Amino acid sequence: MDGSHLSVVVDLCPSQWHLSSLHEPYPLDLGSFVSQLLAFLNSHVASRHENSLAVFGAFPGKSVLLYSSANPPSETPSNDANSFPPFKMVDSTIMHNIVQQLNALDQGLDEEGLPSLSCLNYSHILSAPSALVGALTKALCFINRLTLEFNTSTANATEGLEPLTLSDPRILVLSVSPDQTTSYIPVMNSIFSAQKLKVTIDACQIYGPETVFLQQAAHLTGGSYIYLERRDALLQYLTMAFLPPPSIRQTISVPTQDKIDFRAACFCHKNIVDVGFVCSVCLSIFCQPVPVCSTCRTKFPIKTLQRLNAARPSLPLTSASQSRNSSTPPTPQKINGHASVTPSQPLGPGGLPPSGSINNNSTFHINGAKNGLGLSG
Repeated sequence: MDGSHLSVVVDLCPSQWHLSSLHEPYPLDLGSFVSQLLAFLNSHVASRHENSLAVFGAFPGKSVLLYSSANPPSETPSNDANSFPPFKMVDSTIMHNIVQQLNALDQGLDEEGLPSLSCLNYSHILSAPSALVGALTKALCFINRLTLEFNTSTANATEGLEPLTLSDPRILVLSVSPDQTTSYIPVMNSIFSAQKLKVTIDACQIYGPETVFLQQAAHLTGGSYIYLERRDALLQYLTMAFLPPPSIRQTISVPTQDKIDFRAACFCHKNIVDVGFVCSVCLSIFCQPVPVCSTCRTKFPIKTLQRLNAARPSLPLTSASQSRNSSTPPTPQKINGHASVTPSQPLGPGGLPPSGSINNNSTFHINGAKNGLGLSG
C-alpha cells in the first residue's frame, strides 16, 4: 500500500453545532460544514488512487463509522453523468449515515433502532457529551486492523520479519466541543497508542474554547493543531493545512503551534490543574496532597504530607501579615505568569532534591507551565 490513509473524526454534537450557527461574526451551521468536509474528503480521494479513507462520527454518547473505503457499501448509488462515481459514493454514504444517526437521536433510539434507556428525552440527548474519545479510539483500532491485514499480505509475515506499518497513517479530529476532563486518561492512552503505531494526529477546533488535550495529541504525535478563527474559510484551512500527508509536510509551509498547553487533569476530581502533586510510584496526579494514592494504594509519610501542604500555593500576604508570620512557609512567586513555589530545601542537579532525600513513598510537587512541567521537591 503506497497511498496515504486518512481517518477523520467528526464531532457531530447537535447542541454545539446549534451554538456555532448562532456565533457571530462567522456563523457556521452543520449543513455548511458537511458540504465543505465532503469537498475536502473528495480532494484526498482524488490526490492518489491508492489513498484510503475512513470517517468516524462522534455523536452524543456514541461513535459510529460513517464511511470506510476498505468496506464500501454494498448498494452503489445511481449513476450520474455529472459526478465522479467515487465522489458520489463517499458523499451519499456519509450523508445517509449522518441523517440516520441524527434521526435516531431525535427519536431516542440506539444504534440498533431500539429505545435507548439512557436517553429519556431530547433535552437529555442534547446535554450528553460528544463521544470524541470513543471515535478516536475506533480510528486507532481501524488503522491497527489495516496494518495487520497489510502485513499478512506481505512476505514479512511468512518470513518472520519485523511488521511493516502503513504509509503515512494519520487521524484528523474536527471538534466543536470543549474538553471533557473525565476523558483525560483515555486521551493520553490514545496518544501513546498513536505513537506506537506511528500515527499522526491532526486537530482542528472549529468552535468553542481551545482544547488542551487536542493540543497535546497533535504535539506529541507530530501533527498540526489549528484553532479556527475564520469559520467561513473552513475548506481553505482543511486543504492547505491537513490535505498534505506527513511525508511532504517538511518541504512545504504547514501551520504549527506557537504555544502548547501541557496542563493535566487530576485523578481525584477530574479538573485541569496548573499545580498538582504526582505519586512517585504510579505517577497519578492529584490537585492536593493525599495520604493514600487512590490508584496504587501507596501510603505517604505524614512529614511528606505536612511539607507539601505547607508548600501549596496560597493567596499572597500583606506586608503586615508577613512581618507577624515570618516563620510561615514561603509564598508562591509569579514567574512568567505562572505560580512557582520556592522549595524548602536546596535543589540538586536537574531541579531535584539532593541525593538520598527522596524515598519510595513520597510525592513530588508539579508546576505545570504552558512551556513544560517544572519539578520541585
